[in-house]
Amino acid sequence: MRSIWRGAVSFGLVSIGVKLYSATEDKDIRFHQVHATDGGRVKYKRVCSIDGEEVEYSDIAKGYELPDGQVVILTDEDFENLPLSTRREIEVLEFVDQDEIDPIMFEKTYYLEPDGPAARPYVLLRDALENAGQVGITKIAIRQRESLAALRVKDGVLVLHTMRWPDEIRRPDFAFLDEDITVRPQELKMAEALIGSMTGEFDPTEFTDDYREALTALLEAKQSGGEVQQVPEVPDSGAAVVDLMSALRRSVERARGGSAEDAGNGGDGDADEGAPAAKAPAKRAPAKKAAPAKKAPAKKAAAAKKTTASDSTATKSPAGKTTAAKKTTADKPPAKRARRSA
Repeated sequence: MRSIWRGAVSFGLVSIGVKLYSATEDKDIRFHQVHATDGGRVKYKRVCSIDGEEVEYSDIAKGYELPDGQVVILTDEDFENLPLSTRREIEVLEFVDQDEIDPIMFEKTYYLEPDGPAARPYVLLRDALENAGQVGITKIAIRQRESLAALRVKDGVLVLHTMRWPDEIRRPDFAFLDEDITVRPQELKMAEALIGSMTGEFDPTEFTDDYREALTALLEAKQSGGEVQQVPEVPDSGAAVVDLMSALRRSVERARGGSAEDAGNGGDGDADEGAPAAKAPAKRAPAKKAAPAKKAPAKKAAAAKKTTASDSTATKSPAGKTTAAKKTTADKPPAKRARRSA
């Protein structure tokens, strides 16, 4: 397990360093939204509702809408300046009987592990709680949210249950509560007898998630029967970075008055053909800039013609000159030969 919070439990004058771990995990079978025809993942973009442009994650802030429609924008710095005294401390406020806490208030459950040399005071608090048969009422701040919490002992470990605030618990408001409904004593006695016949000790291992098991069997049957969709490979985020760099090179070359094609592919006109230029962000590399890449083959063909013409000229030169050139080339070192050939 990986700890999600690190701090200390404040118990009177004793401070116990602890690490916080999530005590539960979801076992639900999760699905992705895909295109029904080819199985491709459906992705969403963060688009501004005013200008319609895609917004970078770093430019997103939290906003609170006022009743008149205006929005108050809060940044990370605003949240950092809020006075959360329980940011790294679990302060025990009082001790109560566990039966006094309605289970409707419980939200999430965490395990507490002693941090470093805090094992001895940790065991001291654990044993004292267990012997008293009570739970501690505390306050804790996790992810910029302060919550009430109940601290108790389970299987030799301190367990923390975050709780909802009283004003977060809805009151039931149903019409039948105001009606005068009575039941006959015989009916009540029969219902009590039925409850007595079904009474037993709770063992959670006796119960299973039938829906999840049936869904798992369905997925396995489809997989073994070949009912799977082969999804073609798509470029990862690294490909998008490469396309962006190519677009930036072309932009710089155009600003200097050079060739966009040579800047984008290092002089090879075929290098950018078929490259997914549309993957680059819309703000920085518009799709229209990728169009000049089609002109690269023409330049290459022209260069080939020019090379052919120079070769034919060398062939038509007089025989004596050709022999002299060969002799001179043979006498000179390779570096000079390369220079003459160029």
